[in-house]
Amino acid sequence: MKEKQIQINEVDVLVENGQKALEDFLLLNQEQIDYIISKVSVAALDAHGELAKVAVEETKRGVFEDKATKNLFSVEYVVNHIRHLKTVGVISDDPVTGIKEVADPVGVIAGITPVTNPTSTTLFKCLISLKTRNPIIFAFHPNAQQCSVAAAKVMLDAAVKAGAPKNCIQWIEHPSMDNTSKLINHPGISTILATGGNSMVHAAYSCGKPALGVGAGNVPAYIEKTADIKQAVNDIVMSKAFDNGMVCASEQAAIIDAEIFDDTIKRFKEFSVYFANAEEKKKLENLLFPDGNNLNAKIVGQSAEAIAKEAGFTVPKGTVVIAVECSEVSKSEPLTREKLSPVLAILKANSTEEGITLAEKMVEFNGLGHSAVVHSNNEKVVEEFGVRLKAIRIIWNSPASFGGIGNIYNRFIPSMTLGCGSYGRNSIGDNVSAINLLNIKKIGGRKNNMQWFKIPSKIYFEKDSIEYLRQMRDVEKVFIVTDRVMVDLGYVQRVTDQLALRRNKVSVQLFVDVEADPSIQTVKKGFELMKSFEPDTIVAIGGGSPIDAAKAMWLFYENPDVDFGDLKQKFMDIRKRAFRYPELGKKSKLVCIATTSGTGSEVTPFAVITDKET
Repeated sequence: MKEKQIQINEVDVLVENGQKALEDFLLLNQEQIDYIISKVSVAALDAHGELAKVAVEETKRGVFEDKATKNLFSVEYVVNHIRHLKTVGVISDDPVTGIKEVADPVGVIAGITPVTNPTSTTLFKCLISLKTRNPIIFAFHPNAQQCSVAAAKVMLDAAVKAGAPKNCIQWIEHPSMDNTSKLINHPGISTILATGGNSMVHAAYSCGKPALGVGAGNVPAYIEKTADIKQAVNDIVMSKAFDNGMVCASEQAAIIDAEIFDDTIKRFKEFSVYFANAEEKKKLENLLFPDGNNLNAKIVGQSAEAIAKEAGFTVPKGTVVIAVECSEVSKSEPLTREKLSPVLAILKANSTEEGITLAEKMVEFNGLGHSAVVHSNNEKVVEEFGVRLKAIRIIWNSPASFGGIGNIYNRFIPSMTLGCGSYGRNSIGDNVSAINLLNIKKIGGRKNNMQWFKIPSKIYFEKDSIEYLRQMRDVEKVFIVTDRVMVDLGYVQRVTDQLALRRNKVSVQLFVDVEADPSIQTVKKGFELMKSFEPDTIVAIGGGSPIDAAKAMWLFYENPDVDFGDLKQKFMDIRKRAFRYPELGKKSKLVCIATTSGTGSEVTPFAVITDKET
């Protein structure tokens, strides 16, 4: 009880120190933060080899050279990506929109790190936290406590020496599930940055506060028949063997098209891949999944030779990956699960459809949202693969371990924390970076909406302007919309006289039944006549009513499927209305001849149409 009380008090003190560090961070400007980043990155690079050494010694997992590479990546690539990111005060100012963006830290962060990538993940999380002025408190994996502390100390010492608050980076000295739970549930913690197993990530998301957690991966690599076989095999073996398969984005199965299956298997063998027989496969299943479901944690990050020996068989010296042929993706084939070791399932696909389907099943077999790989030179296949698979990262013609963490073989964000989106029940669907640790506030200055009006492309005015009807191009069939008063006053005759003076013969169809405040029923009647006549020119003569009716008839003539119910909806801003009016003028053009000086309808896009039935 006394020890538990000490641990609980330890977490409270850490959080209190973190809150003070947050206050001190707020006093630093962008130049000071960038200076701190420059110094801690150099310190981390200087220690990358030693940190890799202690990580292998403590965890007894992985490969020294590969852990050193991960440490380098976590610093060099990440710093290069965030180097020019503004994270202090006003970070953008757009005079056109009137919006200023202001960056604030999210607060004290709880950092959870895994045993698989302990030092590289610690370095990464320290960097993005320092860049965003967020104090971070770590709960390291108990089996990687000392190497993780060593990485954190390197960053802390360099940061404080460069001007950072003294408690900007802290960690729990007495690792335990209780202590980790106390940390992530502490009211003084603002955000949780969790990398670990599914149970830990689920716990982080259950705390009722923002969490950036990631899910497990079960990454398929589909080698489609158009792939460069040598490159695909090289990529998969390099990726799967890297740090003994502990990168969560590494391939868990190779799905190979039948047309190239034998050649691909031959290539795998040339790359020091050992293919287990049926008896050895059973031994591997018993070792890796003794209960049929849960991975044996003891084999995570062990070499292919060590795993074979533990399983009860031998492989040639220098074997880097053990391959096992499987018939399907299911619980009855446990080796199609995530293995976090240099053991690779092999599946044959008898068609592209089957290949993609098998890849889908792999991802859905406890790897939703993480990553998937396709090796193909057929872009349509790649697109279908990307559309169908529920994986955030679709890695094309690249090794998954390096393609997933980003910025080596593609332009994904470089990161050691890979979000899986809603597929994997994550709050983030991208590679986590510094931008995810900022509150971005927006200052919106007053901006009145632009004023505008729409008018016809040509407006003719002055006495006898209707003579332009003689000069208009492409006028052969004219549909005149008007009312009987215009006929009686002789205005329609004046228009037809001008049309008769054209060099070409013009056919004319009259519609003279427009009433005051025209109805949709009248419009539809005119539209039906217009549809049978098929005019290339519509002429509206009169006041607002004939012109409004002609506009509506023109709209229905050009777009007969338009619903009047959509047309009549109210709006606040005509430019933002939900219903978008279709473009007109494909079948015909509209000429409006106003006979009154007060309507204005001839120069506006509006029309008043009444539905008498409603």
